Amino acid sequence: MNPIFANLPTSVFEVMSRLARETGAVNLGQGFPDDPGPEDVRRKAAEAVVDGWNQYPPMMGLPELRAAVAAHYRHWQNLDLDPDAEVMVTSGATEALAGALLALIESGDEVVLFEPMYDAYLPLVRRAGGVPRFVTLEPPRFTLTEAALARAFSPKTKVVLFNNPLNPTATVFSSEDLALLADFCVRFEAIAVCDEVWEHVVFDGRRHRPLIGLPGMRERTVKIGSAGKIFSLTGWKVGFVCATPALMRVFAKAHQFLTFTTPPNLQAAVAYGLSKDDAYFEGLRGTLARSRDRFTAGLQTLGFTVIPSEGTYFLNIDISPLGEPDDAAFCRRLVLDHGVAAIPVSAFYADGAVKTVVRFCFAKRLATLDAALERLAGVVRKAA
Repeated sequence: MNPIFANLPTSVFEVMSRLARETGAVNLGQGFPDDPGPEDVRRKAAEAVVDGWNQYPPMMGLPELRAAVAAHYRHWQNLDLDPDAEVMVTSGATEALAGALLALIESGDEVVLFEPMYDAYLPLVRRAGGVPRFVTLEPPRFTLTEAALARAFSPKTKVVLFNNPLNPTATVFSSEDLALLADFCVRFEAIAVCDEVWEHVVFDGRRHRPLIGLPGMRERTVKIGSAGKIFSLTGWKVGFVCATPALMRVFAKAHQFLTFTTPPNLQAAVAYGLSKDDAYFEGLRGTLARSRDRFTAGLQTLGFTVIPSEGTYFLNIDISPLGEPDDAAFCRRLVLDHGVAAIPVSAFYADGAVKTVVRFCFAKRLATLDAALERLAGVVRKAA
């Protein structure tokens, strides 16, 4: 057995979801909505199965989806991408990440990772032969600092794996953060692999700014997006990669021997969805922001210290004011004693974990969030 995978512990998501099923808890751990997703997009997928092509689509993706991706990013992020040479469709963003890392990393190359981080990053980097170098981000702002980057970058740095908005922390990195990171990438001639799946899930008037659009980054950035997050259809696993042709030619070869292609009916539906007018995307953000605000207000009323959520499906609480030193133990008690499943953010660290932050998913129906708040009543008093 390969030790990188054989020695991995059971995912915290699986542990908490299993406990939620066994106890009948409200599951605010794993990050998926309890909404079926936009009906018109789902209907397009169904129609494409019945009336469309069901054999292998082109390895790079349906031409209409690649064109829709390029047009979408031109409209929303002012990017000029060639759909024929700089856009590829993948079976989800995780496949895109795996393909990019396998294509870029040679044994011994150093890879800069920002923790807390999505749990797939580290095993994929190690399986590709990369040597991880960690930048540890601290609550409550989780911002980048020049000193932390200087410790992580070196002449051996080949890849920087960057998630913005940042999944575990619900952080949207500032223009200053992005400029600082771009400067280090250019200075050390590193390639940035940017996981930007939450690019449309940002709040309070924010607009996503892709690293590929910064000076000096066009030729050294891999941009990864996800239809699953854009349309709240996480089970579809339709992702897309954008990169300069020189990089894309190598990524395409990795993709060819991973999944090769992605269901054509889902591709057709995503192409339709990406062409929807601005009102859909603004409405998505507005709906999620209302859920965030309702859950935030409820938690604060109960006495929890909430760390502001700037994007993603998540918000975090700081449990240190409760005298709680161990987020994993706190989450276990939360699901067993109070019937609410959450995720300890320490699970997203490889080194130097912060153990006083707990993550909830608020991308749920209001009734689901209200039920969770009812069950959380009294947790603060008991902790005190």
